[in-house]
Amino acid sequence: MAQPKTRKSSRKWVTIAVVAMLTVGFVYAFWPRATPVDIGTVARSPMTLTIDEEARTRVRDAYVVSAPIAGHLLRVEVDPGDAVVGGETVIARMLANPPSAIDVRTREQARAGVDIALAGLRVSRADLNKALADQDLANADLARARTLAATGTASHAALDQAERLARAANASVDTAKAAISMREAELANARARLIGFDQPPSGGGLAEAPDATIPLSAPISGRILRIIQESETTVAPGQPILEIGDISNDLEVVAELLSTDAVQVSPGDRVIIDNWGGQPPLNGIVERIEPWGFTKFSALGVEEQRVNTVIRFTDPLSARSSLGHGYRVEARIVVWESDQALIVPSSSLFRSNGGWAVFTVESGRARLTPVEIGHNNGLQAELLSDLPEGTRLILYPGPGLQENARVTQRYTGG
Repeated sequence: MAQPKTRKSSRKWVTIAVVAMLTVGFVYAFWPRATPVDIGTVARSPMTLTIDEEARTRVRDAYVVSAPIAGHLLRVEVDPGDAVVGGETVIARMLANPPSAIDVRTREQARAGVDIALAGLRVSRADLNKALADQDLANADLARARTLAATGTASHAALDQAERLARAANASVDTAKAAISMREAELANARARLIGFDQPPSGGGLAEAPDATIPLSAPISGRILRIIQESETTVAPGQPILEIGDISNDLEVVAELLSTDAVQVSPGDRVIIDNWGGQPPLNGIVERIEPWGFTKFSALGVEEQRVNTVIRFTDPLSARSSLGHGYRVEARIVVWESDQALIVPSSSLFRSNGGWAVFTVESGRARLTPVEIGHNNGLQAELLSDLPEGTRLILYPGPGLQENARVTQRYTGG
């Protein structure tokens, strides 16, 4: 009788042990585990707030050399980058074109002008011959009147009349001579209008008259920036040929800022010029913000108001000697900075009840802590609240993280 009772007791204890193990396993499976998180800290360090924008270099005073007259431009022999001396270096040569026959009417009008001038000259010469004849007759009458007046045969009134007629005849001769001079000038002017219409073309063309070339000298000392018209061709007055600038002394940076960013910038603000192709970053200051904005469309087709902001280099030329006109750089304009700011990682911040908050880590648990934030550059934020340095913060808090949740630092080692 004792043996069956012993078996029943053994089965009971086995059942209890199995149930206990299942209970422990169930509890362990559903027991809240610590959430692995990234940890940052409150620290005191230098902080800057910058406005970042792509920019380009340019020569402040770039001179465009243009054709002074209509003519034939010879092939430009200089190359971009060549050094020139103002007033001495000949950068291009051209030949003046003779006036071309625009149309038949213009040519015929010019020829008619010559005929009119010739006819007028003939009339003036005839008038001169008449005036000379009248002068001879008047002088002869005056001589006779003087003789008769001396013998008492003629009256003094007759003598006065003869003298008046002689003076009038002399004046008529002078007038006729002046008219001839005027007509000759008109004829010369009319014939000048025919130059280029009736002149036979030379057999060799313009290139065979090297002495007629017009040299174009560099207006300033500097370097050739670009050749606008390199090949030999006919040019009109004012047509641009090439561009010259002084890269060494006149190079500046222009950044097209959004108008909302431009109002935060002031002349004299420090600028860090980065990603220019060399190391280390260059330094500059804001020289001026232009008062006129313009509309520009972004790559996504969004209409933006932009403002040109001009930046002057403060580094010596040796630090940027490889930069030229129109090079791309990145300008970071410092609008605020502090040497000892109390900062928190921007990735630890989130909105809570209309303000900013962070999760601090205390004894392995997350604590929701409202904070007040000042400047924020996207990586770091200025902390205005009274959190001690070294306070541990949870970075990138997820939406499921709750107050008093158990957390553990995520293992990032390899």
